[in-house]
Amino acid sequence: MSPPAGNAPRSLAEALRARDDASLSALLRARPDLITPVPTDLTQLATRAGTRASVVRALERLDRFALQTAEALAVAPEPAAYGDLLGLMAGDDRDPVTAGALPQALGTLREQALVWGGDDRLRLVRTARELLAPSAQHPSPTGLGPTVAEATAGMSPGRIQEIVTAAGLATTHDSVSAVAALTELFTDRGRMSALLDEVPADSLEVLSRLVWGPPYGQVTADPAPRLRLLLDRGLLLPTAPGTVVLPREVALHLRAGRAHRETRPLPPAVEAAATHRPSMVDATAAGQAYTALATVEELLKDWDEGGPAVLRAGGLSVRDLKRTAVALDVPEPVAAFWVELAYAAGLLASDGDPDERYAATPAYDEWLELPAAERWARLATAWLAATRTAGLVGGRDAKDRTLSALGPGLDRSAAPEVRQRVLALLGTLPEGASPDAGSLLARLQWERPLRGARPAADDDLRTRLARWTLSEAESLGVTGRGALSSHGRALLGLPAADSGDGGGGGGGGDAGHSEDGEPSGPGDRLPVHRRRPAGAGVPAVRTAAERAADAELAARLLAPLLPEPLDHVLLQADLTAVAPGPLRRPLADMLGVLADVESKGGATVYRFTPGSVRRALDAGRAASDLHAFLAEHSRTPVPQPLAYLIDDVARRHGHLRIGAASAYVRCDDDALLNEILADKRSAGLRLRRLAPTVLAAQADPAALLEGLRAMGFAPAAESAEGDVLITRAHARRTPPRSAPEPVPEGPPVPDATLLGAAIRAVRAGDLASTAPRRTPADADPGAAGELPRTSAAETLATMQAAVLTGESLWIGYVNAEGAASQRVIAPVRVEGGFVTAYDHTADEVRTYPLHRVTGVAELADERP
Repeated sequence: MSPPAGNAPRSLAEALRARDDASLSALLRARPDLITPVPTDLTQLATRAGTRASVVRALERLDRFALQTAEALAVAPEPAAYGDLLGLMAGDDRDPVTAGALPQALGTLREQALVWGGDDRLRLVRTARELLAPSAQHPSPTGLGPTVAEATAGMSPGRIQEIVTAAGLATTHDSVSAVAALTELFTDRGRMSALLDEVPADSLEVLSRLVWGPPYGQVTADPAPRLRLLLDRGLLLPTAPGTVVLPREVALHLRAGRAHRETRPLPPAVEAAATHRPSMVDATAAGQAYTALATVEELLKDWDEGGPAVLRAGGLSVRDLKRTAVALDVPEPVAAFWVELAYAAGLLASDGDPDERYAATPAYDEWLELPAAERWARLATAWLAATRTAGLVGGRDAKDRTLSALGPGLDRSAAPEVRQRVLALLGTLPEGASPDAGSLLARLQWERPLRGARPAADDDLRTRLARWTLSEAESLGVTGRGALSSHGRALLGLPAADSGDGGGGGGGGDAGHSEDGEPSGPGDRLPVHRRRPAGAGVPAVRTAAERAADAELAARLLAPLLPEPLDHVLLQADLTAVAPGPLRRPLADMLGVLADVESKGGATVYRFTPGSVRRALDAGRAASDLHAFLAEHSRTPVPQPLAYLIDDVARRHGHLRIGAASAYVRCDDDALLNEILADKRSAGLRLRRLAPTVLAAQADPAALLEGLRAMGFAPAAESAEGDVLITRAHARRTPPRSAPEPVPEGPPVPDATLLGAAIRAVRAGDLASTAPRRTPADADPGAAGELPRTSAAETLATMQAAVLTGESLWIGYVNAEGAASQRVIAPVRVEGGFVTAYDHTADEVRTYPLHRVTGVAELADERP
């Protein structure tokens, strides 16, 4: 509602002063940069709200229709009446949909302090007007040009009178009244239509090409007759040699009053591309969640003894990323996602050694001990909040350097917001519905149009983030078959979806049947979890406790969907073992040493080879231990070929002994040493006989071990005392490392406690700065508003008198850091060089040293 004319604010500060606490809270929540730090009073808050950086940030967060409303105000007269704005947005025909949505858009601009004033005097803040108003250097998104007054600012009075006469108007005595008469003509619909009726069709065709922008055109020194007619009547005005412009008033008439070619008052609906049974969505998502856990474990197990080296500039080399992708059997971009996810969750870091390498952190061991559902919740929570963006890996930065996984330059502050919003939009669809990607991206573009309007080099980062979110959510198990799962909803704190048509739009199939051809009734749903108010979506601010509770609920919903770990395998005669599901950790660890993984999927196939059996023997296991292990954990009898393989490798294991000379080979069977020397493949080891049972090598012991094993022998390493060295897997860990902190896009959204304290401080400071003060007779009239200056004796006497009368005083105060401020206090006690008083500015009782009080003045009237 528009305030009464007598109370109309004269500035943004006055408009803010008239707001209640709830309205100020909404402003500070929408623009948290305004209280970083907390302003001293409302005047400073208004000044900060008008700074370029703050206004740009606020404009970027407007939806398309609110931004179009601001753009229309930027080309409207200042101040503008609501009727003028309505005409610019809804046109002469007053489109009812646009007219119905305009009050809410204007309310958004007012709430965010981008517009102030009553409905009869709407004003866009000056900085926003400068950013959005058209100019030759920065064309307006509306496509409109300058007004007649702006375009004729440098034109000679004689030329202006010629245009007025050619337009059929009477000449005037001065240019100002002539421009006003021309403007009045162009804004009068009837007279303007009559004027254009006299213009030939070829001239109107020129105007039609400029009407929706850009409004500027090029002409020669001797324009064609159709252009000369337009120039003579002021329908085109020159702005520079060879350049003409279509005046704003003329364009608006040709557009039927509309500032925009197309207004978008309503957000595009997110359409459903397909609909599945909710139970199938949850089962698919749970399968992906299990795969995600297995992939992260496999990644860190592969790096258990020390991962790839850290590049000098930081990050993972291209070659190491390729090796990781091969080890995980995934494409390189997917491998980069899993590496970055483990890093974001604090499970992976650099060890900080001189030859710096990546390795698992101690937190990884703690993570392994958690139940599977809780491990998934930790990964998913880290992904939601991470600003590091794996999709950028392999691209180029601003300096044309390759962006590496785990390297610098991958943080994008908008990533968490886009992830949350994409998943929240999925939550508006009916349960089990997957979105049409095009409609989802169109909705995001409508919600943040300026965020998408980036240079081509950035290729619309917000759209790419949305596409990556859909892919990563599916890989992580937050979604299944493209639809948001029940545990995904819980993770986001979303209310449970309805099975019927919901707020996101339809188009995905019959409401009572799924794409899979089976009824999707209440029996398909999981138990309904905790609900938030309808339409709440993801809250603007969720506390750490709320996020933890949401993650815990998501883990509880996911747990029954994950397969139970098994304690057995199926041994087969072809030297393979089949694990029909996930294995318990001790069994999986031992089997990972004794056999090699041949294939993965719903069931994992392990293959036993001489090398894998030797690996188990090197780890200190005896042949009898291996036989007992297999017999205990196999649901089928141990095949005879497998038993023979174990016994054969064990019989030959350790027959050859290798130690450090540089390196030597020792064996009681000199015939075996003769066989080695005679083998041409041993030439690279440069062996020579020192004794009948000893060979010396110029290779190091590790290379000698690998070389002889490649030749088909089964040597064992020994210590300086001659004992066999047991090579158990050594788990390398970094020192304790914390997960990387997300890089915020701006100041965090304040919570209710901070907002309340900030508003109290701002209002108290405003009270101090605006309180009327009694001006001494000998005071300088130009010193109004400055900190008071009084002598120490005057200060003391005034303080003591105020204690007796109970009056409040205005004081100037300088703190220990030398910062000066003004305060309104009510002195309670003065003694020992200190004054104890109720400080209206701080809203509490404080004690101030008198020597830091620069002066004191009485208030003109008493404030409550």
